[in-house]
Amino acid sequence: MKKSKFSVLDLTYMALIAAMVAVLGFVSIPLPFTPVPITGQTLGVMLAGAVLGARRGGLSLVLFILLVAVGMPILSGGRGGIGAIMGPSGGYIVSWPFAAYFIGKFTEGQGKLNFVKAFVPIFLFGILFVYVIGVPWLMAATHISLGKAIAGGALPFIPGDLIKAVVASVVAVAMRKAKPSLSYTYSR
Repeated sequence: MKKSKFSVLDLTYMALIAAMVAVLGFVSIPLPFTPVPITGQTLGVMLAGAVLGARRGGLSLVLFILLVAVGMPILSGGRGGIGAIMGPSGGYIVSWPFAAYFIGKFTEGQGKLNFVKAFVPIFLFGILFVYVIGVPWLMAATHISLGKAIAGGALPFIPGDLIKAVVASVVAVAMRKAKPSLSYTYSR
């Protein structure tokens, strides 16, 4: 079995995406009826997979979570540490590397990426998959019903997440045109 290695450029891209997700945490709007804030960080998750591909996109979010786990205050609202990951919004956060990986898996190596080929996996994994993991976690962490968890942990976020999915799709298509090899798989 041949081991694949990441180049310095690959590592740089992953670090830049992790940093971008951290910066997007500064866009944070708390809502009075839920402990889950509106953030820009899910846009970073969508872009990680769509731009970098499965492995690098997923690993960039693993790096981000590791930085949070060691206490760096890079989640929305300046939160960090294991407690922040294990809190009410932890399911969303834990889902991010998987979401980026699956978005990348379905967008990389397709040759000519168009808006629809980018939007469908971004919608399925960057929104729906994240909700499928995040909402039950929110429900368990706050001891509320599934209906209340959906009402407070998914429904208010759908319009913004759809806008983020459109933006991520447009950016992914533009990036692929500008640098076609950026999100290809790395099995050198």
